[in-house]
Amino acid sequence: MSQTTKIPHGDEKVTVELTVKELMVLSGVRFPNNHLLEVSARKKLNEVLEETFEIEPSSSPINYQMLT
Repeated sequence: MSQTTKIPHGDEKVTVELTVKELMVLSGVRFPNNHLLEVSARKKLNEVLEETFEIEPSSSPINYQMLT
């Protein structure tokens, strides 16, 4: 069984400004004494996703109308 997931504008290019270390962390390199590096890199990616697709930040409350 094969399912295809469609993402609107999924082939658009976005730009994320990362340091070399942040890029290395996202590619799988471990920096055991610097967990904040991974947190920073992921935060930058999430911010670009939120801006690009106008997604509300995950810490915001859920709209009541969406629950029904």
